[in-house]
Amino acid sequence: MLIFSRINRNIRSIRRYRTILGILIKYGFGHIVEQLNINYYLELGRRLVTLGATPKEIERLTQPERLRLAMEELGPTFIKLGQILSTRPDIVSHEYAEEFSRLQDRVPSIPLEQLQEQIQKDLGYPLTEMFAEFSPIPIAAASIAQVHRGLLKSGEEVVIKVRRPGIKEVVETDLDILMGLAYLIERHLPTGDLLDPIKIVKEFRRTISREMDFAREGYTIDRFAANFADDPTMHVPHVFWDYTGESVLTMEFIDGIKVSDSLRLASAGADPKIIARYGADAFLKQVLVHGFFHGDPHPGNIFVLENNTICMLDFGMVGRLDETLKFQLVDLLMAVLHRDVELIISQLLFSGELSDETRAKDLQRDLSEMIDDYYDLPLQEVNAGKLLADFVEILVEYRIKFPADLMLLAKALVTMEGVGRQLDPEFNMIVHLRPFMEKLFRERKAPASITREFTRTFIAYGALARSFPRDFKEFINRINRNKFKIDLEHRGLERLISDLDKSSNRLSFSLLIAALIVGSSLIMQTEKGPLLFGFPILGFLGYSIAGFLGLWLAIAILRSGRL
Repeated sequence: MLIFSRINRNIRSIRRYRTILGILIKYGFGHIVEQLNINYYLELGRRLVTLGATPKEIERLTQPERLRLAMEELGPTFIKLGQILSTRPDIVSHEYAEEFSRLQDRVPSIPLEQLQEQIQKDLGYPLTEMFAEFSPIPIAAASIAQVHRGLLKSGEEVVIKVRRPGIKEVVETDLDILMGLAYLIERHLPTGDLLDPIKIVKEFRRTISREMDFAREGYTIDRFAANFADDPTMHVPHVFWDYTGESVLTMEFIDGIKVSDSLRLASAGADPKIIARYGADAFLKQVLVHGFFHGDPHPGNIFVLENNTICMLDFGMVGRLDETLKFQLVDLLMAVLHRDVELIISQLLFSGELSDETRAKDLQRDLSEMIDDYYDLPLQEVNAGKLLADFVEILVEYRIKFPADLMLLAKALVTMEGVGRQLDPEFNMIVHLRPFMEKLFRERKAPASITREFTRTFIAYGALARSFPRDFKEFINRINRNKFKIDLEHRGLERLISDLDKSSNRLSFSLLIAALIVGSSLIMQTEKGPLLFGFPILGFLGYSIAGFLGLWLAIAILRSGRL
C-alpha cells in the first residue's frame, strides 16, 4: 500500500505500529482499525496481537474512557496529543475533551547515571563541575522530562529540567505513525475530511517539537520576563543560560506557595482577593497587551510569593495572538457583551472557518437564545466560563473551526476564572476583562491605528494590482496552449472501490473454482488418460485444486467477518 511509504520503514516503526494496533484492539477499537483498511498490518496484528474478547471491566467503560486509557498505555506522544485535544472542543466532542483533560502523565524516574550522560552530552561538562549540589530524587517526573533541585557553585538555588534520554526518537517515530494514520482516517472514515486529521497532526508535531526544545522554552521565559519587567505584581523565573541547552533547562528555584494551598496562604498572611486580581490582570495583559500568553495556567503552575506577587511556571505551552487576531477577538467579545447577534455572526465569518454545512438562520436563532440567557444578568453576575462553554458548544454544533490559539485561550481563560473563584467567591473575569477590551477598542479606533491599517491595506492592494496583469496573462497563455486543467477529486469513494475490487476478485475466484469442477467432471466422464481406482488422475487433480481453493476462499470470507 502506497500510503505506508510515508511511515518510517525501520524495525522500530514496524514494532511500534503493531503495538499501537494491539492496544487499540484491546480497548475495543478494532472496528476502526478495520475501517482504516490497514489490510497488511491488520493481518499481522491478528497473528501477533492477542485478540481475545475485550475484558469485561473495559467493556463497561464509555468510549471516551476507553480511548483515554488507550492513550495512557500508548505513552507520551499520545498523552500529549490527548491533552492538546482537550483544549479543542471544536474538534472533539465535549465528552472526549473532558475525558482527555484527565490524562495522567506519571512514569518512573530515570536513574541519575543516565541523566548525567544526558546533561554532559548537551552542556559539554560533567554534572559535578557545574553544580555544587544536585538532588538525585526528582521533585517531578513526567514522560518527556523530570525536574531536580540543585545548587550552583555560585550559590544560587536552581531547578534543572532534563529531557528523558531517547524520548525524542520515540516521539518522532510516533509522529510518523500518526501522520500515516491521519492519511488513512481522511481517506476511509466518513468524517475524516471534517476532522482534518492531517492538519491536526501537523499542528501537534510543531507543538510537541517546541515543547521538547528546552532552549526555546528558555527564550519564552525571557520574553515573559521582558514583558513584565516593570510589573511588581508578576514575577518570572530567571533562566541560567550557561547551564541550559536543547535538553536541559536550568532556572531559578521558586520558593512560593501553590495558589490552591489556601491554608498556607492564610498562615502567610496573603490576601486571596488581591491574588485573584493580580492573577487575572497578569493573564489579561499577556493576552490583550502582549499577545503572548501562558497556555496552561492551572493551579499547579501558579505560585504566590511575598506581597501577593504571582509567579507562573512551566512555559512549554504558550499561545500567540497577532494584532489582527487580537482585534478580531475584542470585536467578537464586545459583540457578545453588547448582545449583538448580527455582529457576532459577522465576526465569526472573519475569525472562524464556517463550513459548507453551516445553517445561517439556525445559527442566528441559537446565538439569540444563548444571548437571551444572559440578557437580564448584571455584568458582574455573568460567568465567563459558562458563557464561553455555551459559545463553544454552538461553534461545535455548526462545525465552525477557530484558530488553535483562540481555542487554547478559551480553555486558559476558563481555567483562570476557576482559579480566581477558588480564591475569591465574588471574583468575576468579565469585570476584569471589560476595561482591557475597551482600552484596546479605543486604540483600534485611534487615528494612528487607522492610518496603519489603511497603509497595510493599500500596500496589499498595490501588490495585487502589480501582480494581476502577469497572473492574467499566464492564465490566458495556459488556455491558448491547452494547458489549463481543472482537477476534480472524488472524496469518500476509496472504500467503495476497495469493496468492489474485493467482490470482483472473489467472484473471479469462484468462477475459476466452478470451471475446475465442471472441467474435472467432464474428464471423469471420458475415462481417458492415467487412471487411479478406475478414474482419470486429471479429474482427481482438478477436484483437489478446486477443493483447496474453495476452502481458502471460505476461510478468507469468514475471517473478514462479512458473509
